[in-house]
Formats: sequence, C-alpha cells, structure tokens
Amino acid sequence: MTTPVLEDIDADFPRPHRELIERLAKLPAANIGDAMDRLGVADSAIQAIWPGARLAGPAFTVWVRPGDNQGIHRALQLARPGDIVVVAGGGDESRALLGELIGERAINQGIAGFALDGAARDAETLGEIGMPVFARATTPAGPYKNGPSRLGTAISFGGVPVLPGDIIIGDSDGIVIIPQAQAGVVAEAAEAVFADESNRRGAIIAERRPGN
Repeated sequence: MTTPVLEDIDADFPRPHRELIERLAKLPAANIGDAMDRLGVADSAIQAIWPGARLAGPAFTVWVRPGDNQGIHRALQLARPGDIVVVAGGGDESRALLGELIGERAINQGIAGFALDGAARDAETLGEIGMPVFARATTPAGPYKNGPSRLGTAISFGGVPVLPGDIIIGDSDGIVIIPQAQAGVVAEAAEAVFADESNRRGAIIAERRPGN
C-alpha cells in the first residue's frame, strides 16, 4: 500500500487590502487581542529577537520538521513582497531556523518579516539590517535542510490556527493573528478599544496634575 503524499496548497492565495493592514499596524497588539476577546494571541514565549521589531502583513504559512528550514528556503521563492513568513516549527529551540543570510535574502525580496514557532540566530545582525524576526528562542546552532515541508497550508502557530492571508501583527508584547475574513470588524473594534484606553489614560494623567 502506497502512503499518500501531502502537497502544497497554491501559494497564490488572496491577500488583505494594504489599507486594512496599515490600519491594524497602527494599533497595539494588546488592543487587537482585547478586541478579539483575548483569542488569537500567540504563545507569549514568541517574542521579537531584537528591540523595536514589528510585524504587520499577511501570513505566508510554512510547516517544517522541527529544526529543519528547507521550507523557509522554498517560501522565499514564492512569498510576495509584504508577506510575513509564518513558520510552524513545532516549538523546537535546539536549531535556528534562520539567521542573517536568510534575512538578507528576504530584504532583497521585500519580505516584511518572520514569525517562528522555533528558534532563530544572528539576532544582533538581523536588527542592524532591519529584518523583523519573532521567535521562541535564539541559539547559535544551525538548522537541517532535509525537509519535509509544506507551504501555504493551515498551520498551528503558538497555539493559534493560522491560514494563508491571515494578518499578523507583532510588537513588543508579542504576536496576534487576525483571521482575514474578520479583519475589518477586528480593526474597527480595536480602534474603539484604543480610543477608550487613550481617553482613560488622559483622565488618569490629569488627576496627577497639581491642584487636582
């Protein structure tokens, strides 16, 4: 009996409008998470590997064997400018799935960043070249390149389901994943949360002023 082989899904999937991504990119990840009833927030261990890194863009999903980055190399051939390469790496922290060289290639191809449920390396250099990378850990140990891997398929990332084209927002608090079909509603709700918190913050500051 022959075991069936899974195939990649077409990488030419619909992306959200850039204007919608830009609206969400202006908002804190925390406000977006609140607007989604605290759902869609990736495992808190997945953080920016250099200070100030931010992510905002559609997910190009990659599923790899833990510690193996063959799928990331394949993704760089197919991902579009502005995409976030989102990698389900099984949470493995023993091998870095990418480093400086992949970061340089990604910049040349207009990739907007990487989100790894796994490890990365060359954190300082990735910061110097301005390639946003969020990962579960950093390690100097390099990856295997044997596969297998799947591109453009549904994945689990940090405990959250991700489909190609879902919107990834990452900041100093971590990562939230917004289903593409709900992105407009989430943006409106998150803007309302941001406005409410801004008003309450202003009132608290006013109470601290002398004479109040």
